[in-house]
Amino acid sequence: MLLTQPFLVPDDLICPAQEIFDHGAVVTALLAALPEAEDSKAIRALTVKVLTDAKKRGNAAIRDAFKARPLDARPTTRAYTYLADSLVAVTLYVAQNWLHPLSNPTEGERLTLVAVGGYGRAEMAPHSDIDLLFLTPYKITPWAESVIESMLYILWDLRLKVGHSSRTIRDCLTLGREDYTIRTALLEHRYLGGNEPLAAKLKQVLWKDLFRNTASDFIEAKLAERAERHRKQGGQRYVVEPNVKEGKGGLRDLQSLFWIAKYVHRVHDTTELVSVKVFTQEEFDRFDQAESFLWAVRCHLHLITNRAMDQLTFDLQVEVASSMGYTDHSGRRAVEHFMQDYFRHATSVGELTRIFLTALEASHVKRAPSLMRFLRRRKKLKPGYKLVQNRLSITGEKAFLSEKLNILRIFEEALRTGYLIHPDAMRLIAANLDLIDDDMRKDKEAVRIFLDLLLKHGNPERALRRMNELGVLSAFIPDFEPIVAMMQFNMYHHYTVDEHTIQCISVLAQIEREELVEELPVASGILKEGVNRKVLYFALLLHDIGKGRPEDHSIFGARVARRLAPQFGLKPDECDAVEWLVRYHLLMSDMAQKRDIGDPRTIRDFAKAVKTRKRLDLLTVMTVCDIRGVGPTTWNNWKAMLLRRLHAETASALETGYETLNHAARSNEAKRTLREALSDWDKKDLRVETSRHYSPYWQGLQTAQHEIFARLLLGIGDDEIRMDLKPDQDRDATQAAFALADHPGIFSRLAGALALVGANVVDARTYTSKDGFATAVFWIQDAEGHPYEVNRLNRLRSMINKTLKGEVIARDALKDRDKIKKREREFRVPTSITFDNDGSEIYTIIEVDTRDRPGLLYDLTRTMATSNVYIASAVIATYGEQVVDTFYVKDMFGLKFHSEAKQKTLEKRLRDAIRQGAERAQSE
Repeated sequence: MLLTQPFLVPDDLICPAQEIFDHGAVVTALLAALPEAEDSKAIRALTVKVLTDAKKRGNAAIRDAFKARPLDARPTTRAYTYLADSLVAVTLYVAQNWLHPLSNPTEGERLTLVAVGGYGRAEMAPHSDIDLLFLTPYKITPWAESVIESMLYILWDLRLKVGHSSRTIRDCLTLGREDYTIRTALLEHRYLGGNEPLAAKLKQVLWKDLFRNTASDFIEAKLAERAERHRKQGGQRYVVEPNVKEGKGGLRDLQSLFWIAKYVHRVHDTTELVSVKVFTQEEFDRFDQAESFLWAVRCHLHLITNRAMDQLTFDLQVEVASSMGYTDHSGRRAVEHFMQDYFRHATSVGELTRIFLTALEASHVKRAPSLMRFLRRRKKLKPGYKLVQNRLSITGEKAFLSEKLNILRIFEEALRTGYLIHPDAMRLIAANLDLIDDDMRKDKEAVRIFLDLLLKHGNPERALRRMNELGVLSAFIPDFEPIVAMMQFNMYHHYTVDEHTIQCISVLAQIEREELVEELPVASGILKEGVNRKVLYFALLLHDIGKGRPEDHSIFGARVARRLAPQFGLKPDECDAVEWLVRYHLLMSDMAQKRDIGDPRTIRDFAKAVKTRKRLDLLTVMTVCDIRGVGPTTWNNWKAMLLRRLHAETASALETGYETLNHAARSNEAKRTLREALSDWDKKDLRVETSRHYSPYWQGLQTAQHEIFARLLLGIGDDEIRMDLKPDQDRDATQAAFALADHPGIFSRLAGALALVGANVVDARTYTSKDGFATAVFWIQDAEGHPYEVNRLNRLRSMINKTLKGEVIARDALKDRDKIKKREREFRVPTSITFDNDGSEIYTIIEVDTRDRPGLLYDLTRTMATSNVYIASAVIATYGEQVVDTFYVKDMFGLKFHSEAKQKTLEKRLRDAIRQGAERAQSE
């Protein structure tokens, strides 16, 4: 007799069970068709046909219902489990009763079907694997082998991803002892069908002979597995493209908690975690919300990609946010609101994990952290505190809560003594954040404690990160709350805004501890000489507090700083300094990366903006911390060189006056140093070289480049192309210098040649000599942002020669290479084009801020060439998917672009080139 219902019929499905799998209709269809089948092949084909139709209807019903209720994850995962169970149930029946009927089975011919792993837990995403255990009492018999084989063929023909194993109970015990992955899968087993007494025996034996008295070993294995998984996923909770299943704060972390709880407390459902006192009800609610959210995200990922995809790539973040009902509002995109929720849940998962593991230590099934290596530097605890499991805790809740300042004092005590705070104390703090009110925020002692956390103990990031995760930081500084877990949807920032802020403060503390003297000699020297630390730390804490608003975050943040600084006891001059630093915290970075710092006007304008050496030093340190706090690979020698040079020249101008920036003086000094470098040259040749260049050439390049061009130009013919390619380790780039007869569009042709070999131009200068030769130097990097390896320079040289000689047409060759990767297409970068006639004495500065792509620089420079624009230099600043290309230009008569009509015409042409290139890059 055919089974008339599946094995598992959950109460709460995303849609009615009959819509997911109409068992009656399937039974009727099979009973009508199977008796007519001529052989086993026909039986299998008919079964697959009926079940394929049922599977399609079921998947469509679940998908449509989930689309209408996009946050109802658990009813959805149960629905997919129900569909899988139904398909497996019918497959088992057909295999046992139609394909391999056995009228009188022996004791050894018993077969039990068991779901294990995630399928056993009855949690399935749309494309989750169906993990099956075929259980036999003894060695597998030919009949059982035939049933298993037929079942697997049917399930594979249904396009289901099936993981399977065939074992005896003894096999399960043996393998479970050796392999913790197998043991975990067995922990989650669920009877599906077949011989039920055999399944009951498996359960009994597992708990009696495998799970009992082995909790400590299982926990340590799961924690080691978790640590390795986190390491592979980047080790950070706030990676910008997180893995919703395997990443830190993801589903696997929550599942690990439940596995351990089941192993230790033998619970069957997550709701039991409260009754066994693992979590309070409030903590379980957070667990429940995080798990439901993460499952919803995972299900949407699977449905959007139509495969088992668990990585939230940039393009998928946008689609998942839309599927889950997020919208653009408050000046931020839907995807940013979605990812902020994602990271807040990930933070909750981390807190819950900490609480859970400490509870296990208290019950002695998990080893507490060793204290021995710390004994020498630990300090005696103040009254009101005690050590529990080698962590800082409180002696009494009532006494602790009677003085609300204790919520801040415990963080100070933790920094002072070096102990970690016990999760029980953290639980108490998180549950009593309402004590942090306006009176407490204005309390002078509270302010003192907070400033001491920043300034006194040498590692403020430790306290700030824990305060942030517990909600204390945003409770004490409410303006901080909006940026907690706020993601910036771009490829430049590696962290959420709050984590970036803490990373910046961590960098400052490292510099103060003299850990970065070799890497950051200027910033280290400034701090050693002495600056106002309170101003610097407070400005870094607030520098991005205005993020996420429609208004410029620097302007908004400066207003917040003006309001908060006096509340934190800063003096009027300190308040002014903090406000200025927050308002202009991007100024030095922009000047260094978006302007030609070889132009004396750039230094003069920057010096006038900072006004004093004190501000210059503060801004320099702040800029270094800000860039290094963006991500582990953002800082490089190139940025370091630019900032060092800008600081040195600005400091000189502020101390000795702007006269040092005199064009003639700088040109004469450059010629003098070149004569010294080429002291072995013939005097006539040296005289020719020092007189053939205009003033900008001498000011814009350094002696090393002047020397290279002198050698390239020596005896050069009108039809020659000479080049010099060499690594420039000080700038993390390859320096490509060219000397050739000047002609219109030379800069564009060089840019095209470099684009064809995949080179990223990070800086460029081009000058025309008085005798008609072009001297151009580009600093380029490979696709990974590194200098080209020496063995790749010959190919580079060959391609450039072919392009400059017209053998390869860059415009045509770039069409197939100028593409934007699919995962990067959802980034929105509005195009902005500005003309500045004040930033340089002899050039118009055109700044193009737009979406980066491989052929962009070539398109822009070609457009300028066809518009008779002479490009003297280009400065390229890349911020992930965004690029700011700055061009120092003249018109065909050697004049600036003062005419508004000419500016508008050129801007339109540039915008057209950007638009057309973007359309080409987006096409498949």
